[in-house]
Amino acid sequence: MKVVILCGGLGTRLREETEFRPKPMVEVGGRPILWHIMKTYAHYGFHEFVLCLGYRGSTIKDYFLNYEAMNNDFSICLGPSSQIRYHGQHTEQGFSVTLADTGLESMTGGRISRIRNYIQEDTFLLTYGDGVSDVDLRALVEFHENHGKIATVTVVRPISRFGMVDLTGKDAVARFTEKPKSDGWMNAGFLVLNRKCLITSAATTVFSSAKPWRAWRRKAN
Repeated sequence: MKVVILCGGLGTRLREETEFRPKPMVEVGGRPILWHIMKTYAHYGFHEFVLCLGYRGSTIKDYFLNYEAMNNDFSICLGPSSQIRYHGQHTEQGFSVTLADTGLESMTGGRISRIRNYIQEDTFLLTYGDGVSDVDLRALVEFHENHGKIATVTVVRPISRFGMVDLTGKDAVARFTEKPKSDGWMNAGFLVLNRKCLITSAATTVFSSAKPWRAWRRKAN
């Protein structure tokens, strides 16, 4: 089953880190966020990835083109018959990574539409290139297959950025709650989709995130 990762956003909310590299390449613990995401999916047995590139996509291409050399010891023979021999094996053996240019300013639906030729199975996974989680991805796929709908999204109650204060009628503080959880739900960013979603997404290359969801909901009903 393919894992589609959205890697093309401008990363404006992390501008101090993304001025010269895409957000998926911002490092956490010495490795890009993208690496951590892929390793999480691999832990659950998913090793085939399609990366939707956009802003500074060449940085991600360079990362994978040089992956063997940067993650192995190697011997190189210089000259016209140049040869490289790698020593040892990194733990990402068998990863299949397709890197697809999906436009600099494309929105979610547009990026998904442009990689549809790389999705042959009825079901695929989708996530964003800037978030990690402890979601049980194998259980998520099983849940999706059992309910029979065309799309599954993980959700979480977001935590407020600020402490909240409840007041009495006389402007006295009744209660102070430090960064409470919201009553609403937030998209946690780990999705399972049926290939039928690609037909809906192909209608335009400038979908906002909300528009594909509304279209998929109508199609499911």
